Amino acid sequence: MSASDFDTDALDAWMKAHVAGYDGPLSLSRFGGGQSNPTFRLDTSRNAYVLRRKPLGKLLKGAHAVEREARVMATLAATDVPVPGILALCEDDSIIGTAFYIMELMQGRVFWDARFPDVPDADRPLYFDAMNATIAALHSVDVEAVGLSDYGRPGNFFVRQIGRWSRQYAEDPEAGVDANMNRLIDWLPQHIPNDESASLVHGDYRCDNMIFHPTEPRVIAVIDWELSTLGHPLADFTYHSMMYHMPPDIVAGLAGADLQALNIPGEAEYVAAYCRRTGRDNIPGYDFYLAFNFFRLAAIFHGIAGRVMRGNAAGSDAAARAKAFPRLAALGWQCAEAAMAKQANLEG
Repeated sequence: MSASDFDTDALDAWMKAHVAGYDGPLSLSRFGGGQSNPTFRLDTSRNAYVLRRKPLGKLLKGAHAVEREARVMATLAATDVPVPGILALCEDDSIIGTAFYIMELMQGRVFWDARFPDVPDADRPLYFDAMNATIAALHSVDVEAVGLSDYGRPGNFFVRQIGRWSRQYAEDPEAGVDANMNRLIDWLPQHIPNDESASLVHGDYRCDNMIFHPTEPRVIAVIDWELSTLGHPLADFTYHSMMYHMPPDIVAGLAGADLQALNIPGEAEYVAAYCRRTGRDNIPGYDFYLAFNFFRLAAIFHGIAGRVMRGNAAGSDAAARAKAFPRLAALGWQCAEAAMAKQANLEG
């Protein structure tokens, strides 16, 4: 969708009424990247803002909930989790065609490559430590104290998630059917670890969903909260640590990278830092969590494939992500096989 599809006069009038200090006229430009919810920069003569909206067209129930994104970011503003300021939420579809919200534009850097190639080698561990500290802070938020105890359903997280993504996959067979995906759907429910931890989770915590300080190794904002909920912190963390197994041509990943040459902490060291910050000794069932996250991301990419077919996919890389679906399912099954091999060694 292009910026010209906006009724800019209606948006301008709405912002004058709802955004403190706003003074038009405004100009719009689309942010690049793979946002499932189209995201735009709004510029006026004095200020700049970010608008995030739902895509147009038929949407799956519960998907693209920009209202939830706005709520969680507005709430987290009072915590140690860095987020952009939410300036206004519009749930009236008549203004620009869908619900949307306005947030502050954060001036900083987004790293699309998990190798952080544009920072000095000596500083690279500091960027990884900043990501690690931020997700640990997120999982330490007292959801009851901040008013988010109704933001999801704690307990039985994996049963519900596996069921949800399995159904979404099954309901859209035209987007592709994959043998490894089917194996994961059968295997995952039978191997859920006995850990009912619960916390606020981001759901898509990757380096390219963070804005770093313009010059310092510091996260100043975590963005793209569409998949946030009350969930399992280890599912959320291992989605992030999955970068160590992720081919970089799919999403930001480190598979195949020479970590020592890059001065990037190894996976075991990174996991240990998170455990230390969150009071854990280790993560039993780590390979299950990785398998689950590859399955979940494969299901998300399968959904993108469906939207590509229906012509309402957001993001310039939607078609490429749709094609990556079977590779993600294969990686997920590899993690499941690793879990089974480790279990067999323990039993042998």
